Amino acid sequence: MSFRVEPDPSLKDALRGADHALTGIWVCSASALNAEICAGAGFDWLFIDAEHSPNDLQNVLAQLQAVRGYPTIPVVRPPVNDPVVIKQFLDLGVQSLIIPMVNDAQQAAAAVAACNYPPLGVRGVGSALARSARWNRIPDYLTRAAETITVMVQIESAEAVSNVADIVATEGIDGIFIGPSDLAASMGVIGQQGHPDVVAGVIKSIQAAKSAGKYAGVNAFDQASARKYIEAGADYVGVGADVALLARATEALAASFKGESQSSAPASY
Repeated sequence: MSFRVEPDPSLKDALRGADHALTGIWVCSASALNAEICAGAGFDWLFIDAEHSPNDLQNVLAQLQAVRGYPTIPVVRPPVNDPVVIKQFLDLGVQSLIIPMVNDAQQAAAAVAACNYPPLGVRGVGSALARSARWNRIPDYLTRAAETITVMVQIESAEAVSNVADIVATEGIDGIFIGPSDLAASMGVIGQQGHPDVVAGVIKSIQAAKSAGKYAGVNAFDQASARKYIEAGADYVGVGADVALLARATEALAASFKGESQSSAPASY
C-alpha cells in the first residue's frame, strides 16, 4: 500500500501568512548542489530560472528534489508563456510559477489557462505519469490542483505597466513580479534600473496589484532599491543570484591578492 502524500505549500501560501516581505535568491547555475546550498541559507523562496539560465527540465527536477527538505519555497520561471512548456514544468511538480513577458490581460489569461485543468484551463491531464500528483498518490489531485499552484505573471515592459490594472484584474492571477531590467530596456534607458521612469513604473505596478488584492514582487539586487520597494508595498523581492554572488566574491578574492581595492565590474540588478 502506497503512502498518502499531500501537496507542499506554494508561494501564495507563504505570502498569505507572512508578516514581512519575503526575500528570495535566484538559482541560475543549473546546479542542484548550489540550489541546496541556497535553500539552507535562510531565504524565504528560491527563484529557479529557466529563461536566462541553462536550466532544463531535468535540471529543474533535480533542484526541486534537492531543496524539498528545506523550509523555503521553490519558484520556477519557464522560458516562455506557452501551454506546452508550462505543462511540462507543472508535471515536474513545480507549484509556483513566474510567467515571463506578460504584456496584457489576454496574455495573463493565457498563462492562467495553461496552469489549470479543464474546464478552468487547457492543461493536459497526465497525473498518473507525473511527479506533480506524485504519480496519483496525492488524493483527488485533479480536482485540487488549482489550489496547489501559484501563478505570478511578470511585468517587464512599458506596455505591461500601462496595462497593469487589467493584468492584475485577470481571474486566476495570484500576483505579479516586476522586472526592472527589461522594463528599463523597453523605456529606452537600458541598464538604468534606477532611472526615475523605471522606478515610477515599478511603484505604479506594486500599487495596482495591492489595490486589486493581489501580491506584488520585484527583482532588486541593489539593497537600497529592494528596501524602497518593500516600503512601497512589495510582498516578495528577489535580492541576489547564486552566479552573481560567485562572480563578485571570486573577483574580490582575486583582487585582494593583486592590491586592488574592489572589482571593476559594474553592479547590476
